[in-house]
Amino acid sequence: MQFNVIIEKDDHGYFAYVPNLKGCVTQGDTVEEAMQNIKEAIELYIETLQRDEIVSLAKRHYIIAPLEIDTVNA
Repeated sequence: MQFNVIIEKDDHGYFAYVPNLKGCVTQGDTVEEAMQNIKEAIELYIETLQRDEIVSLAKRHYIIAPLEIDTVNA
């Protein structure tokens, strides 16, 4: 399965989460550490799901795209 992961830099390192897995979050001192930690978090999250929930996740399709907003006229 493939998941979209968001990683944000903050004052304490890197914060990572999976938008379609509510509560699946972690952090790390580096991007690499955050990626490894979120991989482990996803695996643990999936272990808590029922078979039908896993099938439902596999069928979801997301498009993540940048969208520019003109803030001058907003």
